[in-house]
Amino acid sequence: MSEPDQEPGSEADDIDPGRMYVVTGGRTGTGTRAALDLVTLIVTKSEPQPTTQPEAAGILRLCESPLSVAEISAYADLPISLVMVILADLLGDKHVEARAPVPKALLPERALIEAVMHGLQKL
Repeated sequence: MSEPDQEPGSEADDIDPGRMYVVTGGRTGTGTRAALDLVTLIVTKSEPQPTTQPEAAGILRLCESPLSVAEISAYADLPISLVMVILADLLGDKHVEARAPVPKALLPERALIEAVMHGLQKL
């Protein structure tokens, strides 16, 4: 039976706690191996091996183009805590690379973007 504050069919209902335990090896955090946050970009450096766990293999396939940790969690339909542990393992084994998001200073100014948008709307 689900908790009263959870909707039926929510993510918590879909994930088997026993499977999560197996995938993470019982760990609940990333430890000091990796400093990840929700906007860190992840990109695959190697193909999944036949012995790679299905969740990790799915993440490796997803990250052929850079994705943020939050996007990986959403696309893989896995809890963020589980994704963080898997990514820490993949980073430690050099299967993925973590990149900082684009610094705000390198993005174009808002006024320029608005001018381009208005110009396009007039076409």
